[in-house]
Amino acid sequence: MLKAYKYRIYPDNDQKELIKVHFGACRFVYNWALEQKIKTYQQSNKSISRFDLQKILVHEIKPSNEWLKKANSQALLASLVNVESAFTKFFREKTGFPKFKSKKNPVQSYQMPQHYTVNFDRNIIKLPKIGEVNAVLHRRFEGEMKTATISKSSTGKYFISILVDDGKETPEKQEISESNTIGIDVGIKDFAILSNGEKVENPNTSKFS
Repeated sequence: MLKAYKYRIYPDNDQKELIKVHFGACRFVYNWALEQKIKTYQQSNKSISRFDLQKILVHEIKPSNEWLKKANSQALLASLVNVESAFTKFFREKTGFPKFKSKKNPVQSYQMPQHYTVNFDRNIIKLPKIGEVNAVLHRRFEGEMKTATISKSSTGKYFISILVDDGKETPEKQEISESNTIGIDVGIKDFAILSNGEKVENPNTSKFS
């Protein structure tokens, strides 16, 4: 079962600049991949796969944009995954065509799928290309760490949200039936009337006045 744990982090000034580079690099790759998806479909009525985009990114885009090498490669590849997921969601749900990301958005983020570490004893999270970042690790977790999302809020605060697989089975969905479901009708004379005929009287609040 997957569960997200969110923590406040406190990068120093140099680390903030490196995080800013990651925000920009991942936004650049996302927008580039989205543009390629749109152009390919318009020109050939076909979709370009994430793996084809990855080849172009590694062999053409990164070599011609040296600044992208300052960002972690796994974070850049995660942007391609996000574009693919956005299109999959659009075609399945028929709502919300993927939009280009803007650097003017007050909330910025990027994802780190692996190679980061958490030290609860030292209140430290080590991020690739960033280094050891101070954090407030107020809740411990156990399980396999999945994708981590590093974000900056509109008020300038930094956070990390870590997705953890605790290895537990997902609870089975309970079926809804008349035997385990009760309707509630809130009234005036009675506080509530249940669908099984039971009435709940209005609470006597006079003793609290």
